[in-house]
Amino acid sequence: MPGSRLKSFNYAIGMFGTSIPINMLKTYAAIFYVDKLGLTTVQFSLLLSVYTFIDALDNPIYGYLSDRTRTRWGRRRPWLVLATPLLVLFFIAFYSPPLQLGASMLFAYCMIFYYLAGTLDSVINANYGALFPELFRSDAERASTNALRQAFQLVAMIISIALTPLVTKALGYQWTAIIYGLLGGVVILYMSLTSREVAEVKAEEKPELWDSIKSLVTNRKFWIAGFANAFYSAAMSLVLVSLPFFVKYTLAIPDSQATILFAAVLLIAIGCVAVWARLVRRFPLIPVWRASLVALGVAFIPLMFANSLVTALLGSALVGFGFAGVITTMDLIGAKIMDEDTQKHNVRREGIISNAMGFMNRMNGLFTGAAFYLVFALFGFESGKNTGPQPDNAARFLLAVFPMVLMVISFGFSFLIDFHEKKEAPASLAAE
Repeated sequence: MPGSRLKSFNYAIGMFGTSIPINMLKTYAAIFYVDKLGLTTVQFSLLLSVYTFIDALDNPIYGYLSDRTRTRWGRRRPWLVLATPLLVLFFIAFYSPPLQLGASMLFAYCMIFYYLAGTLDSVINANYGALFPELFRSDAERASTNALRQAFQLVAMIISIALTPLVTKALGYQWTAIIYGLLGGVVILYMSLTSREVAEVKAEEKPELWDSIKSLVTNRKFWIAGFANAFYSAAMSLVLVSLPFFVKYTLAIPDSQATILFAAVLLIAIGCVAVWARLVRRFPLIPVWRASLVALGVAFIPLMFANSLVTALLGSALVGFGFAGVITTMDLIGAKIMDEDTQKHNVRREGIISNAMGFMNRMNGLFTGAAFYLVFALFGFESGKNTGPQPDNAARFLLAVFPMVLMVISFGFSFLIDFHEKKEAPASLAAE
């Protein structure tokens, strides 16, 4: 494998590792604790909302510490190597609650280990994301590498989301978490040890916390891209979290059929990542990004009216097409924001910006928490033990109605940002 391709592979496969545990954590936390163990939707809503504010506090700190780290192993690698085994440990613990916990203790246990696993994921993803603009400098190189890492992410999602109902049915949630945690951890460590960071210039200035926060607060493009990402991320988070509820209560088919719908989303997305990456190479980034947001938003309309596995499959396939476009373009938007910050301030602080953007992404917890509260307020759905009179409509609201509203807002934010890109010459595209 040529050196440039090996470099891209070693970095991109890290997305497979980071996605395996966190996707299972975020996707099946609700169905495991609410539907199976009896945690209420109000408690789960509170958990997500509080976690969003915790994320607001810890993310800038993690990025700041990463950017200021100076070791002979690099800035990012020590954090990745130290945080990975802890993430695996807390992730396994989350899906291994002691038997017969009371209601208040169950809520406390769920909250503690959800937060611990989530904050370690923040550490890992901030450092992993900071490596991207450092290692790959041109738009074409970034587009190619990002397409590869998104493909790895989608493969990880097939395993940790689509196949999980079958795996948990055979092995249970605890053993599934052990397998996924160890698999993800090994891959993250491989990426950490094989991806070489850009050599530090001895005279390079260390970023200061206050100056970094001030530059972020006053960076209009950061906020616009961040909010667009937050609303999109909330929409997709709701799709992943609510699909098992939709299968069980709206379609009234076996729980294992969720695997088919998840697979439809993810397999279509894998096939379409290359299509969107080619569009990014041929056309300016911003219009392609906006087109992907539209495609994802429109995809929720068929899901609103789906009443069988076949009609739900059609809607899921359309969601996969739009989803592929957003994941192909969103990270490139973030990389451009990091480039502009470096050029303007002459300080490398990809870790702070990456973590801050990660926090904006995790603001989806506020919106997903609001959605779970609304299904209780509007439909009386409290838990698997008390589903209320309209569990079918409650699940449909979670899967299609609320996510489409979020995508309309995300699309609106996309019109407030532009980078005034210069189109690359056809010859350079052909060479790439």
